[in-house]
Amino acid sequence: MPANGELYVLAPGEGEAESDGWVSPRPITEAVGAAVADATDLAADDVDDADAYVDIDRVETLLDGEDDDDSLTFTVEGHDVTIDGGGHVSVDPSE
Repeated sequence: MPANGELYVLAPGEGEAESDGWVSPRPITEAVGAAVADATDLAADDVDDADAYVDIDRVETLLDGEDDDDSLTFTVEGHDVTIDGGGHVSVDPSE
């Protein structure tokens, strides 16, 4: 984990899609908020910090490869958000 204590995951930048071939490390709260906003009609400001939806220590364990699971799925504002072991964030936009 970085010195500032923020956990980073991989997510497309603003206005980019993962299919564009470019993803960059982003703080988990920013990445989850942006991913939910991109996949739904919510604004990123409508999404609480990631720790309101998922245990950040559990995400860190997954990303460190210390978890038996390949991914972790949790619900954000009625939408399934999945983070895989590589740190990629995806959202199922259906409610």
